[in-house]
Amino acid sequence: MDLIEIKDIRKTYHLGDMDLPVLKGISMSVAKGELVTLMGASGSGKSTLMNILGCLDHPTAGEYWLDGSEISRYSAKERAKLRNRMIGFVFQNFNLLSRTSALENVMMPMTYSHDGVSEKQMRQRAKELLVRVGLADRVEHLPSQLSGGEQQRVAIARSLVGQPVILLADEPTGNLDSHTSEDILRIFQNLNRSEGLTIILVTHDPSVAQHSQRVIRILDGLIQDGAGADHSTAPRQSPGGAT
Repeated sequence: MDLIEIKDIRKTYHLGDMDLPVLKGISMSVAKGELVTLMGASGSGKSTLMNILGCLDHPTAGEYWLDGSEISRYSAKERAKLRNRMIGFVFQNFNLLSRTSALENVMMPMTYSHDGVSEKQMRQRAKELLVRVGLADRVEHLPSQLSGGEQQRVAIARSLVGQPVILLADEPTGNLDSHTSEDILRIFQNLNRSEGLTIILVTHDPSVAQHSQRVIRILDGLIQDGAGADHSTAPRQSPGGAT
C-alpha cells in the first residue's frame, strides 16, 4: 500500500517580477515500509521536494496524498500538526543544542508535544532510543564530547521520539567519513527492517543510494526514473554483504 503518492507536483518561487519554477510536474509514490533514496545534484529540486514531503512547505500545484489524505492545501498550522504526528527528520548538521546532554536533546521534542507524558516517562523513552542507536554510555555527554557519528546517532534517536511513520534524512552522512557513514546507514536499514519504518534518504551520493531498496532520481525539477513504489520492500545489500 502506498503511504505517499504525489501527482504532478509543481513548485514555483516568485522573486520580484520573475517566476522560478523548481519542481515542474513531479509524480511518484512510496510504499509503507520502503527504504528509498531521493537522489539528485545540487539545484535538482530534491531539497524542495523533501520540504514538501516533510510538510515544511506546500506545492504551487498538484496533489500530495499522505496515508490516504490529500494534504497539499493544508494550512501551515495543519501541516505542523501532521508533521509532529507522522514525520521525523534527520539533517546533515545534526542540529543539536550545544549545552544540552544527549538525553535532553532526545527529550526535547517531547517537551513541546503537550501529550501529558511525565518527565520520568520522557527520560525513559529517550534512554531507550539512545540505547537503540548504540549510545548507552553517552547519555549524559554534551555534543562537544561526542564524535560526528555519535552526534548523528543522537539526532536519529531524537527523530524517533514521536514514533513517526516516515523518517526523512537529508544528506545524513554529508559530514561523516566513509566508515562512520556505513554505520549510520546501517542504523537506517535496521530501523526499516526491524520496525517497518518508511525512510527516505535525500542525497547526491551514489554510495548512499546503494543502501536503499529503490532510487528515485531527480534532475532539473523532474523525476528521471524510479518513481513507482516497490511493494516488495526487499532490502538491497550494502557493500560487503551487510543489509
